[in-house]
Amino acid sequence: MNVEEQEFKNGGKEGIIATIFAIATRILKYCMKSKKRVIITALTVIFALFGIFAVNTYQNAYYQAFGLINYNPKLTTQFFDRNGELVANYFEDENRLYAEFEEIPYRMVEALVAIEDTVFFEHDGINVEAIFRATLKNIKSMKFSEGASTLTQQLIKNTLLTREKTLKRKLNEALIALIIERSLTKEQIMERYLNHIFFGHGYYGVKTAAEGYFRKSLNELTLKEIAMLVGIPRQPNSYDPTKHLNLTLMRANAVLGRMKNLGWITEDEYNVAINEQVTVYDDTLSKNQAPYAVDEAIREANLLYDDVRSGGYKIYLSIDLKTQQLASEALEFGYQKILERDKDANTSILNGAIVVLDNFNGDILALTGGHNYTQSPFNRAVLTNRQLGSSFKPFLYQIALDSGYSTMDLIPDISRIYVEGDTEKNEAKEWAPKNIESNFQGLITLKDALMRSRNLATINLVTSIGLETVHKELTKMGFKNVPHDLSISLGSLGMSPLEYSKFYGMFANGGTLIEPRMIQKIVNRYGVEQLFESKKEQILDPAQNYLMIDMLKTVVESGTGRAAKVNGIEIAGKTGTSNNNIDAWFCGITPNINVMVWYGNDDNTPMASSEVGGRTATQPFAYFIQNYLKIYPETNRRFPIPNGVKKGVYNGKEEYFTAKSPFPSTSKAAASEDNILF
Repeated sequence: MNVEEQEFKNGGKEGIIATIFAIATRILKYCMKSKKRVIITALTVIFALFGIFAVNTYQNAYYQAFGLINYNPKLTTQFFDRNGELVANYFEDENRLYAEFEEIPYRMVEALVAIEDTVFFEHDGINVEAIFRATLKNIKSMKFSEGASTLTQQLIKNTLLTREKTLKRKLNEALIALIIERSLTKEQIMERYLNHIFFGHGYYGVKTAAEGYFRKSLNELTLKEIAMLVGIPRQPNSYDPTKHLNLTLMRANAVLGRMKNLGWITEDEYNVAINEQVTVYDDTLSKNQAPYAVDEAIREANLLYDDVRSGGYKIYLSIDLKTQQLASEALEFGYQKILERDKDANTSILNGAIVVLDNFNGDILALTGGHNYTQSPFNRAVLTNRQLGSSFKPFLYQIALDSGYSTMDLIPDISRIYVEGDTEKNEAKEWAPKNIESNFQGLITLKDALMRSRNLATINLVTSIGLETVHKELTKMGFKNVPHDLSISLGSLGMSPLEYSKFYGMFANGGTLIEPRMIQKIVNRYGVEQLFESKKEQILDPAQNYLMIDMLKTVVESGTGRAAKVNGIEIAGKTGTSNNNIDAWFCGITPNINVMVWYGNDDNTPMASSEVGGRTATQPFAYFIQNYLKIYPETNRRFPIPNGVKKGVYNGKEEYFTAKSPFPSTSKAAASEDNILF
């Protein structure tokens, strides 16, 4: 009862009582002037007191009945995948799915009435004959040994009143029942009963119980299953079929027998139901098949509504359960490979994450934030801020391409010593970065530098472009908190796998930056839909962007990402290992999806020296893609080539170029009309 209802109730009651008391007082004063009217005075006072009692009792009963007349129970919110398959239930206190009366099978109504209240559709809330029979038995036993509650009274007892067996409570229950029956139809009362009552195992309402025990909707239930369900509320714990199946079946057979004796089912229907073998499932209440993804969906939904746990929403997610399951398997596959290589790995802190996005709409097809949710529900796919390492280099090379560099332009792969800080105050420090292989290759093409993930070549490229220009262009792309120093060349900024995946998605879809989408639509308990669309922004020129796809394909075909190669499909991607092997990345792109894989220790301590992006993260990626193609063989296998991209022969090899990024004119075989293939 809200504040307004309470104030109205109290104010109304006090006003009525005050009025009756004032009238009685005036009558009493008048009658005291004449002793002959003492009897009238006494009767008037008695009448007034009775009136006060009657009005007060009725008013209390009416306002107690208000909770059922305006029934608004807490409902379970359900999450579904993109194909409409249930992902999880999410609820506060009571796991309840609501069923309108039209959804309830007529056989269920018959079965319930047969076993609990045969004259339900005939009485006004109380069964007088049953009350007399019960009263006689109770007098004989000198205690409340038998009740005579109608379904209406049972509903009241389970929603509004305590279960104590006292005369006062029974009278109050009967009065409320009369009020309910005059305020609601029999169908409305039945609907409320079947939605509110407890069915054991944490299931509230018959729809919840049907889906929980039998994994069926109400219209799929057999007569035997219906009989089992309507028999449970009498003693929910004793008749829970996951605990006491024999007792449940005995109770169900009693229901069927009662229906047969009343002539509501035939002998043949009875025999078929009695002999039916029923399968009962012992599922968890949440049925959560994708806990990390659901956690993120809950976080996003909580930003929109303050009653997600009790509002009965249907939330449709972008994830695909098959892809989600495969992503979890792939992450575990990679996790076990690390343990095979490093017998000293600390399993209490070693973990990983995988995010799979649809290239074209930003839909999150899978999100796994750890290898074992039960052991650690912390969502590393969303909540971490991990250093990107060399996986960040493609964005620097894209800036070079957009500045007019060609994939065949040469950059120096040589060592330099950089001085940082104030030399006059003796606060300067020298920085002498190295390649992983600790060697130099002199002049090297952009394509080869990225393919081999050459640190020195990348630093020299950023220096050539200009640090301020690089910082400005990265900010335009959407990156935040970009360092203002050359450490950006080696991927010194941090990001979560989910956030990072949207930037690689930009490479995958022709240069469009799309915000990842977890929730496609939300339907409230009244059927009103709210749709969600991803924000999109064209960042890169499609032709220039394709030059990067071609470079990243080379990384997988011949470079540091060779372990990610899968036969029969083009794959572009980049490996990444942060300082001291703290983070291992592989950011993989196929024509349809991009897959972000990360491994590391939760406390940011180094993994073994053998754990690098080119091994640690590429193997689970390949495992995922190989199996993904089995599930979805229709997936595209080749990247489309946009307008404006041409292919020519450069130094004896076929290479791509654009008008903005032509082959270098100093080449021994610069592109000419004879060299251009298309």
